[in-house]
Amino acid sequence: MVHIKRLQESGNDIIAIIGEIDASSSIELDLTIAKSVGDGFAKILVDCTALEYISSAGLGVFMSYIEEFQEKEIRMVLFGLKEKVANTFVILGLADLLHICSSKEEAKKLIDELSV
Repeated sequence: MVHIKRLQESGNDIIAIIGEIDASSSIELDLTIAKSVGDGFAKILVDCTALEYISSAGLGVFMSYIEEFQEKEIRMVLFGLKEKVANTFVILGLADLLHICSSKEEAKKLIDELSV
């Protein structure tokens, strides 16, 4: 089960994921990211500090936005991944395609640098 919250801070849309992203809950993640894009945010931070597990379907959601974000100049940075979750991104090579930071402060700094 997952709970996803959105809040805005300093021009960033922050998506906080609490729980587990599996095949069924990946739809909620997809809808949340789509809403962020639809609301016009160009800087999206994904708070993964409370993300306990992510399935391939959840990873696929992030992957599905890479091309669109490049075209629309939208920046997304994930932060706070637990080691087990981070390893999943690394093993599948997604750590090379997505921006991942350890803390919110690092993520905010990186997203501002990417937006210049």
